[in-house]
Amino acid sequence: MIDWTHWHNEPHLVGGLILLGWLYALLTGPFRPRLAPGEPFPRAHAIKFYAGLIVFYLAVGSPFDQIGERYLLSAHMIQHQLIMYVSAVLFLLGLPSWLVSRITARPGLRSLLGFLTNPIICGLVYTLIYSIWHVPSLYDWALQNRWVHITEHVTFFGASLFYWWPIISPSAQFPRLAYGAQMLYLVAVVIGMTPVFAFIAFSSGILYPTYEYAPRLFPGFGPAEDQLLGSVIMKTGGMGVTFIVFIVAFYRWYQASEKPSGKI
Repeated sequence: MIDWTHWHNEPHLVGGLILLGWLYALLTGPFRPRLAPGEPFPRAHAIKFYAGLIVFYLAVGSPFDQIGERYLLSAHMIQHQLIMYVSAVLFLLGLPSWLVSRITARPGLRSLLGFLTNPIICGLVYTLIYSIWHVPSLYDWALQNRWVHITEHVTFFGASLFYWWPIISPSAQFPRLAYGAQMLYLVAVVIGMTPVFAFIAFSSGILYPTYEYAPRLFPGFGPAEDQLLGSVIMKTGGMGVTFIVFIVAFYRWYQASEKPSGKI
């Protein structure tokens, strides 16, 4: 049964998050006068950054992780939504432009970073990594092997940074897309993600043995219902976030188009 008192405190998880938070504190605190003279402490950015780390820990370190790992595909999908649509977004929003520019402004990295931040590459990386991990053999392997599972979540997070870069890039050298292009990009990624949703939603059998043979937490809620709910959470969660971002981009595009010098 589920142990609601168990929180993951492995060094690679807790230590990794603490290390990221410590480095951020150093770079935006004591080292800030050297990195960006005259810049104030980015309080609003810092709140978002640390909130992103907290959300990541809650997604993979809380007792809820047991449900997603051992019992319910639908719970695992919620974990992924938190990593991709909450933690990754807050992480990027938490990076001040002057800090990111210490890397993106380097002439020697311009070609590589220009390639990696191209919207087509960002969309492909996100779509391919997410889709490949849902191949039944790989997905179930991750559920059975702790280190593979960690790799899965880390790559989901990394792929999500690629996905969100064209929308909320903190870099002055490789900025976010214009609003009209953002809308096209969002629609393209939704289309690209449709096959993996359809694969899970319309499968005639249970795709992942771990969930097929897992103890049932709720009467009458079997693996077939769980798999269908998981696919719905995957699609509606992604489309819901995309719809909100699309509306925001459309509104800002409309506002910009009303100005004589607006960027479209």
